[in-house]
Amino acid sequence: MANLEFFNNLNMTTKVLLSLSMMLLAGFLVTRITKLLKLPNVSGYIIGGIIIGPCCLNLISSDIISHMDFVSDIALSFIAFGVGKFFKKEVLKKAGSKVILITILESLVAMLLITLSMHFFFNLDWNFSLILGAIASATAPASTMMTIKQYRAKGEFVEILLQIVALDDIVCLLAFSVATSIASANDGTFSVLDVIKPIGFNLLAVAIGVVLAIILRLVLNPKRSKENRLILVIMALLLLCGICSIIEVSPLLACMIFSTVYINITDDTYLFHQIDNFTPPIMLLFFVLSGMRLDLTTLASVGLIGVAYFFIRIGGKYLGSFIGCVITKQDKKIRNNLGLALIPQAGVAIGLSVLGQRLLPADLGTLLSTIILSSSVLYEFVGPSCAKASLFLSGSIEGYEKRRKTEDVMHEETKENLKRVLDQNVAAENACDISNEETKDDLEKIVNNLNNDNVSSDSYLNTNTCEQEAVINKGNNSNIIKNV
Repeated sequence: MANLEFFNNLNMTTKVLLSLSMMLLAGFLVTRITKLLKLPNVSGYIIGGIIIGPCCLNLISSDIISHMDFVSDIALSFIAFGVGKFFKKEVLKKAGSKVILITILESLVAMLLITLSMHFFFNLDWNFSLILGAIASATAPASTMMTIKQYRAKGEFVEILLQIVALDDIVCLLAFSVATSIASANDGTFSVLDVIKPIGFNLLAVAIGVVLAIILRLVLNPKRSKENRLILVIMALLLLCGICSIIEVSPLLACMIFSTVYINITDDTYLFHQIDNFTPPIMLLFFVLSGMRLDLTTLASVGLIGVAYFFIRIGGKYLGSFIGCVITKQDKKIRNNLGLALIPQAGVAIGLSVLGQRLLPADLGTLLSTIILSSSVLYEFVGPSCAKASLFLSGSIEGYEKRRKTEDVMHEETKENLKRVLDQNVAAENACDISNEETKDDLEKIVNNLNNDNVSSDSYLNTNTCEQEAVINKGNNSNIIKNV
């Protein structure tokens, strides 16, 4: 307690710096454990935040946490910037209208079911229900993509799945923008102006993002060093984030459009690799901070609402993807299993919950954050297993197993062929030895009967040649044995 008293007596700058250090350490240490349990890092970061937060060890007070909103805004900007790189023209053309329709349905059906169930079954107001429903449409692709890589799954199912998880977040961000526009209506009343005004501000932020992307393309010429390129893009991101804060809109949509425009007019993928290498500490701080904000005392009050959200969202994702596949006439294996791969939820959803919490009254904001954070941890537990099941049931992993078995059979056949060649060479060598012995006997007779040195010499040379061939065959056989 004395140590905490000493900490509380420090000035705010020192407190924030020490708190950031503790957050980084907590996130790192907990992920050492979660890696052993084969859990994603996001879960470890959130758990680390819970441990050092006010609800457990209270190493970082609520007062400090309230001064760290800038971490969330910066992290959200980088998250959105990373999402935008998936929306290249080639990807959108390849996706086609069928994949876009499936993506819209799987997102909006989940949103609709959560919104209606929260309002009519649990008597929660429309603002809360709309925001929670919009967040429910988000999907975290990381777990699914890691599972695909692990099992080297391939096929039509995997191609459609990858396109959907790439397009999913943009639908979520658009839905969230509309939901927050409605939720921001004064005194809970609805008017057209209350909707148009926030949408107008969002469009303004998007326009600024487009302009910044064009300027960045002109500034980041090939002569720029990689350090200066990183400095300039971070400057542009923070500027756009600051503008969004001034006009009180989410930076997610604007930053995503910013990166989408940039990647399509430059095809500069290396810049995104630089950002990916720069952001891990920021992402760690963001998720640890989210865990610190989780109020464990409210878990009991969440109760049935949290359980309902967890299962209804899964049902909505499955039903929406199923309907989309039926309309677009997808194969039965794709139709029946696609929804299972869309369960994970973290990243963007947690970021949106932070923004939604600011728009709601304190009690509902806390309830929203608690539902999203706790369910995100659970989704990260079950998500990879469900993704593996969907890949297996769709035949994507089965195809891999067949390919692996085929490769094994081909390898065995190659070994058998090499052994057959080896046996033939050995037989040839033996035949040569026999022939050599017979030739020697014949030569001895000839030498005994003839005194012609030339004849003997020529015969000897022929014998020596056969012996040399035998030596060469032995050398070849040794090399073949080594290769087998």
